Amino acid sequence: MNRPRVGRIAVVAVLLAAGGLLVTSALQDTLTYYRTPGEVLDDPAAGRRPTRLGGEVVPGSVRHDGDLVTFRLGGDGHEITVTQRGMPPETFREGQGAIVEGRLSAGGVFESDRVVVQHGNEYGPSPAPPSGPERAGGAR
Repeated sequence: MNRPRVGRIAVVAVLLAAGGLLVTSALQDTLTYYRTPGEVLDDPAAGRRPTRLGGEVVPGSVRHDGDLVTFRLGGDGHEITVTQRGMPPETFREGQGAIVEGRLSAGGVFESDRVVVQHGNEYGPSPAPPSGPERAGGAR
């Protein structure tokens, strides 16, 4: 190979690598990775770092005490008790999929900063309630 061709190949390789890094970093904020209750319980380091925990809200486990909501998330044969300050989204229900973000305490309770519920087959924030004529059943 001659020198100009090798130089062009190197430039193209660098540009492709840079483009790949840009795409990867842009996607990092849009992807939601979460761990199952079993994975969190088996990881001794889970309490030291923020974690996303996903599972099904165990039926009969939701309790409200002032602004504290306590419930259990289950999955893969394990359950973790979760506490959340403030009200979860309106679409939060027992028996429904949810992802919580927070940390596992030394006592084994997952202290959540945020709850994201499943809508259909996607996870996302609660939709805003309709306003205006739609709220009253449509335009008249």
